[in-house]
Amino acid sequence: MSEAFDRGMEVRREVLGDAHVDRAEAAKTDLDLPFQTLITEGAWGTVWASDGISRRERSMLTLALLAATGNFEEIPMHIRATARTGASKSDVLEAFQHVAIYAGVPKANHALKLAKATYKEMEDEA
Repeated sequence: MSEAFDRGMEVRREVLGDAHVDRAEAAKTDLDLPFQTLITEGAWGTVWASDGISRRERSMLTLALLAATGNFEEIPMHIRATARTGASKSDVLEAFQHVAIYAGVPKANHALKLAKATYKEMEDEA
């Protein structure tokens, strides 16, 4: 495997714990091997391995992004990981409050902006 894969497995174990990674590795098949390699190298060996922000911050961002994009199946795994990333319950609450405001209101605001512009164009064409 690659250096990114090896680093990814190390970081993945540090963040998710050996038991989770061992279960995931045991469940790997020929079908999902390329996908598992991709996420191990990309997510864990590159993004999570970066020291650009702390693991606490990365954990909060990950949870907020998962919630904001509706990828709810991954949230329990990353909630469990907070025990190893340093993100507290309060941190998680703060991240989810941002999701409530920024993933809800801005989407509605943008949709309203587009609707206003479209109605104006329709009036101008009539």
